[in-house]
Amino acid sequence: MTRENAIRWAPMLVLIGLVILFTAINPAFLSQRNFARIAIAAAPALMVAIGVTFIIVMGSIDLSMEGTVGLTAVLFCFAFLATGGTLAAGAWVAIPLILLLGALIGLVNGLVHVRLRIPSFMASLAIGFVGTGAAVLVTGGDIVKIDDDTFRALLTWRIAGFPLMIYVVAALALLAWFIQSHTTLGRNFYAVGGGEELAHASGLNVRRVRIMGFVLAGVFYAVAGILQVAKLGQAESVSGANFMFISITSVVVGGVALWGGIGGIWNTVVGVLIVNVINNGMVVIGLPDFLQDGMLGLLVILAVVLSTDRRSISFVK
Repeated sequence: MTRENAIRWAPMLVLIGLVILFTAINPAFLSQRNFARIAIAAAPALMVAIGVTFIIVMGSIDLSMEGTVGLTAVLFCFAFLATGGTLAAGAWVAIPLILLLGALIGLVNGLVHVRLRIPSFMASLAIGFVGTGAAVLVTGGDIVKIDDDTFRALLTWRIAGFPLMIYVVAALALLAWFIQSHTTLGRNFYAVGGGEELAHASGLNVRRVRIMGFVLAGVFYAVAGILQVAKLGQAESVSGANFMFISITSVVVGGVALWGGIGGIWNTVVGVLIVNVINNGMVVIGLPDFLQDGMLGLLVILAVVLSTDRRSISFVK
């Protein structure tokens, strides 16, 4: 097997190996009920990870997800309550409104990065802080709750043992894959990530592509915010907490190269499953939280080491 093939299949082999390991330690891990728990935990994280995948494929980075998820989650609750409080009463309007808000946040993020020529990690980190601060401002630090059985059916209504939410997430993952693989925009992401100067020389509007990438990421972050509300029945300013670590870790562990142009949506799906299988498996076998974080950290280092051709890099910055 060539090095390229080994790198391509390594995340899937790691995922299978983890399932076998945890099942051998505790057979209860290999149950439909436990897999449903893993899927529920992974659903919002997958939407965030897919959003940031588009950015990383372009060779940029986005650290605004925690603020964006927190703000969209709380504003979704407010909009939902203000438009009737139930889907039947017209509160479904809150869904497209919040998706539009996510796109707007992404647009601002992209414009700050591209127009002001601020590095993407710094621009997005600042936007994330603004989002978190705005969420605290509008909630006053309180929790906003939604009590609509129809909306909560995303979590409570099950098909073949898995909540409806999982099927929605699977459909959105397929949509993201279609955008990545079968649209001009998706191919342009790879062109920019594979070589920005070459893409610019070929006539591609690189600045527009980057802005559109952040807009698309913002929509997926908004979806994650809505799913967080569906899962918990409430939202607060910290509803997006820890998504930065989980999403970036998942993308890297799944095999998406941080320097851009390599990997894609299915790598991210596998990466999210690896992270959530580790978290769930360690709980099932009774290991403490700090060991979970330690193992994830080691996996990130290992993934970067295996996927980087250090012979072609003269200096790591």
